[in-house]
Amino acid sequence: MSKVERIELYHVNVPLDEPFYPSWIPGYPQTHVRFTVIRVTSDDGISGVSAGTAFSKERAGLGDLIGGFLIGVQADDLVTVRKRLREASYLGWRNWWIEGAFWDLLGKLKGKPVYKLLQDKEETVRQAKIYASSGEVRTIADRRPYLNDIRDKGIQAVKIRVKDPARRDDVTILKEVRKELGDDFIIGVDANQGWPVSLFDETPIWDLEYATEFGKACDDLGLAWIEEPLDMHDFDGMAALRKRIKTPIAGGELHGDWHEIRALFDHECLDKYQPDATFCGGLTVAKQVMAECRLRKLKYSPHTWTCGIGLLVNLHAFAAWENRELLEYPYEPPGWVPAKREGIIPPIEVNPDGTLDVPQESGLGIHINERLLRKYGKRFYLATPLRIAVKTIREKGLKTALELKRKKS
Repeated sequence: MSKVERIELYHVNVPLDEPFYPSWIPGYPQTHVRFTVIRVTSDDGISGVSAGTAFSKERAGLGDLIGGFLIGVQADDLVTVRKRLREASYLGWRNWWIEGAFWDLLGKLKGKPVYKLLQDKEETVRQAKIYASSGEVRTIADRRPYLNDIRDKGIQAVKIRVKDPARRDDVTILKEVRKELGDDFIIGVDANQGWPVSLFDETPIWDLEYATEFGKACDDLGLAWIEEPLDMHDFDGMAALRKRIKTPIAGGELHGDWHEIRALFDHECLDKYQPDATFCGGLTVAKQVMAECRLRKLKYSPHTWTCGIGLLVNLHAFAAWENRELLEYPYEPPGWVPAKREGIIPPIEVNPDGTLDVPQESGLGIHINERLLRKYGKRFYLATPLRIAVKTIREKGLKTALELKRKKS
């Protein structure tokens, strides 16, 4: 039985060609794509990979936290892996993005793509239809080249960002985009009210009355969904808004685990659930969300705006859902483009028919370019059984180290 024998952690820092101004951090010019990569290797030489988005090098001590929890664990024992990650979270960060590496390992051990391990009834899914997910708030003059670009790429759906500081002109851009694209084009909107950040410029905060006014305007424009129109924990507000407007409400991207997402279901907050498997309890919770959406006849489509590896993890979750419609495809040139978004793996490009290819190989289909990893990444942690043992002996003494090993075994 395969056991975890080696854990590597990398800081990855990919410079953008042009600054990117994310709507969720008003006033902030993002100049790099930063993420933490984990590579978990079993004693029979099989590796699993995943990544978690990062603001900087805040995870510098992550290895010391998780190394002792994960080294020696059965590589295919997701129950124990999740238990260890939860135990580690009590002492440090929540790290559900790490779980993806074990699904990658599990898929390779079972000889199947991960999406087939997640499916309720196994079927082959070769393509996933996408919507272009913009990331900046722009005027129609600045947005028009983007709209022409995605249409040229065969994309038939788009998500527009709104965040007028005065809460006056949010509907204006939607009216202009609808006029530009016509009535048949699928348009969604993201208000980014779920987890407001005012680190640089103040984020305009919506209340239920403004969200209702905005939602009714979206009804008139025939929008496909409104994403995060209220704070992610305003369960009563979202439930009330859902009753007041016709446009479907989407959200749930950043809730920490099933117990938080379950509250959204219990309060009947959303029409479409969008947990990101690198944030919200991993792919295991994505599978739980699918089951609940299936039971309640609701929609599911994961959030994907992290990095290329995160996009691949969530692509598998999307492919596992039998009622899949559109998958989020983060795209905001000139800054946020596939080559930079992916950084250390091949760019995930859109097919001429507006779809992505779903990996069919065993695991997640993540292929790290080692040259690019050396260029943009720096390994900051390496754990093996020997390294863990030596560190424990140095810190605790030989007698205590042996006793701890006995108890863990």
